[in-house]
Amino acid sequence: MPLIGVLAMQGAFAEHVRALEKAGARTRLVRTREDLEGLDGIVLPGGESTTMTMLMERVGLLEPLRDAIGGGLPTLATCAGMIVLAREIADGMGDQRGLGLLDIAVRRNGYGRQVDSFEAPLQIAGMDGKTFPGVFIRAPLVERTGDVEVVAEHDGHPVAVRHGRITALGFHPELSGDLRLHREFVRLASGSR
Repeated sequence: MPLIGVLAMQGAFAEHVRALEKAGARTRLVRTREDLEGLDGIVLPGGESTTMTMLMERVGLLEPLRDAIGGGLPTLATCAGMIVLAREIADGMGDQRGLGLLDIAVRRNGYGRQVDSFEAPLQIAGMDGKTFPGVFIRAPLVERTGDVEVVAEHDGHPVAVRHGRITALGFHPELSGDLRLHREFVRLASGSR
């Protein structure tokens, strides 16, 4: 069973832990650079991207996490996690720093505020042909893609992208009740040893 870390600075990390464990992984909450040691993969959950990056900087985790993911650690990023990975953040705070590892430009809360949350069936490339229940909560809007593979769209906008061993989603699979994306990530992490 692979050991998958879940960034636990802030946000929806507990839901990812439950989904990953149901999908066959062991999990570890990641709050320090030492927590990165021995991981087969990592999840960057939804939450508040500015708060997450500020907390990672404060505890000295931002650079080690960038190095681990840049070095090939399988990564699943959802909602705010996608923002943290993005090379460009259209409406971020002036001093907001992310990891800049994914060649996309995003607009935080691009689909609207909390009251504008919605669910939509998504066709995800490489899956079994059945739609996936996309749960969008204050979701980022991908405004530009560069060197990434778009694996799902909603209303003509990318909502799931891949680059190497990184998968970034603008929605919350951990809230969907559907474990297919978590199982796929567990398989990827299992092969990383």
